[in-house]
Amino acid sequence: MANKDNNSMIILVTGGAGFIGSSLIRFIISSTNHHVVNIDKLTYAGNLESLASVEKNARYSFEQVDICDKYEIENIFNKYQPDIVIHLAAESHVDRSIDSPGDFIQTNIIGTYVLLEKARSYWSGLVGNKKDNFIFHHVSTDEVFGDLEDSIDLFTEDTPYAPSSPYSAAKASSDHLVRAWYRTFGLPTIITNCSNNYGPYQFPEKLIPLIILNALEGKDLPIYGDGSQIRDWLYVDDHARALFHVATTGVVGETYNIGGHNELQNIEVVKNVCHILDELVPSKIDGVNQYEQLIVYVDDRAGHDVRYAIDATKIEKELGWTPLETFSTGIRKTVTWYLENTGWCDRIKDGSYQGERLGLLKS
Repeated sequence: MANKDNNSMIILVTGGAGFIGSSLIRFIISSTNHHVVNIDKLTYAGNLESLASVEKNARYSFEQVDICDKYEIENIFNKYQPDIVIHLAAESHVDRSIDSPGDFIQTNIIGTYVLLEKARSYWSGLVGNKKDNFIFHHVSTDEVFGDLEDSIDLFTEDTPYAPSSPYSAAKASSDHLVRAWYRTFGLPTIITNCSNNYGPYQFPEKLIPLIILNALEGKDLPIYGDGSQIRDWLYVDDHARALFHVATTGVVGETYNIGGHNELQNIEVVKNVCHILDELVPSKIDGVNQYEQLIVYVDDRAGHDVRYAIDATKIEKELGWTPLETFSTGIRKTVTWYLENTGWCDRIKDGSYQGERLGLLKS
């Protein structure tokens, strides 16, 4: 594959069958004239059905590849000759990282190393504008910064790293690798750190889709601890726009925080979802007049951070990006999508995932 015109680029997206990756690909195909190459291992959280709207588009290609497979990754670079790499492939669920940290070390650290090395080798062989304009955009998380606890501070791009979980430690490690490859080898890299994403097509082990689907089935709505943990919530399509914008207009060597300007306690998020469900699909469950009645509190996650909050001033001032959705508009769109796409949800539930979350119910 080659550039078809001066305005059309080839964008390699890793983890493109995942929640954020699929949103990014749908955005690029629907809103630009660029070509997308999606490489994804298709683990439990990868779902090609999330890309059904673009799968037949001539500007979209899919390769089922593990980012840790250096030979296959090298073949991908040679075959498609990308102009931009947007690296999202990662193990991302904190609970799973506590249960099986080795998977997170392998994918998030070793996989990123393999990609960096193959990207460096490929980039070194480029010439002219193709080399000058190449970008390796690494997508990370605000969890690398650790816990703000009871402070009123926000995470900035200069906040020291203090990861708490195996997941965030593995992501922090991958961030450090990316910076080292920029500093040592000159590989043109950019890093973004985002807050909690939510929206359509999210795998139901995450809080919001889990609550929606459990409520509809009359199951318990599990809340860690007392639910007072605070997160900044970012609508996934806003994040997708930001990722593309950074990859195409960001400054090499820089880091940009991406946030939704929506700090809420977990219990507030759950109650918001319940109230929307009460309005749109009133409960028909015996003894349950409002979905909030299904809330149960479970033992808190080991090492659970109290508060994350992003300062997204830099990306707004320097690149002109701001989120379009408030939490109020985004959560309504999200709940409505799940209600209108029960088939997608049913197929997820028919697979290996059974709606579990770690932790025992409190007595």
